[in-house]
Amino acid sequence: MSFVTQGKHRFYTLTMPSDVLASCCFATNREEDPIEGFQRVLDNKRAQDIADYMDMGFGTIPSSIILSAQPDAQLKDVGKGKTLEFTFSKHSFLIIDGQHRVFGFAKANTKLRVPVVIYNGLSKQEESRLFIDINTKQRPVPNELLLDIKKLADFEDDKEVVLGELFDSFNSDQDSPLIGLLSSSAKATGKISRVTFYAGIKPILTAFATNSSSVIYPALRSYIRVFYSGLTTIGARQSIVNPTVFRAIFEIFPEIAQRVVDRHGPNFKEEAFLDVMTNMFTRIKPVALIKPPRSHKELAMELSKALKSGFIIG
Repeated sequence: MSFVTQGKHRFYTLTMPSDVLASCCFATNREEDPIEGFQRVLDNKRAQDIADYMDMGFGTIPSSIILSAQPDAQLKDVGKGKTLEFTFSKHSFLIIDGQHRVFGFAKANTKLRVPVVIYNGLSKQEESRLFIDINTKQRPVPNELLLDIKKLADFEDDKEVVLGELFDSFNSDQDSPLIGLLSSSAKATGKISRVTFYAGIKPILTAFATNSSSVIYPALRSYIRVFYSGLTTIGARQSIVNPTVFRAIFEIFPEIAQRVVDRHGPNFKEEAFLDVMTNMFTRIKPVALIKPPRSHKELAMELSKALKSGFIIG
């Protein structure tokens, strides 16, 4: 155990058994049972994910649970500063941060020691301010960065592996129509983030009979190049990086790809896509792409209408 001073605050750092922790902490008001109270204010699925993670033996959640000792705890520093003693009660400690971890540990079959930080003697106002500070000063890791480092951690599922390979190809191939327009680990103005890229392309992977990115990439490269060219002709070139537009482009891909197959067979070259898509850009209103609706599905419907409009059986 350690006693730490930071500014005007003092707190203890130590570890507690997970089953003890779950039984003496609460996250809501004092009148509620800790476990029942947890279930009303927290995301049960998230807590179960934590429990499953621990039970599967994957490992470690080393970040500390932050607690505020309540009067019921009668917290005492004993053993020459090496041990804390408290009166066990279901309302001994208020959880300031880490509710899902505590509840997840409680649901897990695996028992472990959990690092905790305990403040003592805080007023309700100080507890509230500490909660606000922790939940506004700390920032979660961007989803873009998490997707980026999954590859390093060898933690990708099969689809993420393919998506990652496609992203890398579009980002590095000098013949890529998206070269210079992708951002791998963070959101960036004027660029397509990894999250947007994955969200756009993941649903269409099932349209391919293969999981090989070396086969999928040339087809998508041809498709995007033709679409990008079409956006340029109607003065909407910059719209390619808009998340709604990018996702709509791929929402309509299966419909366009089917027309390509009907006319040209499984030939996903630029000329084949151009033959199918040219008239679509003469019928779509540029404003729909320059100032798209919030829903990519709504924009995809507009593109589909433009694709079908004027269709004549010869």
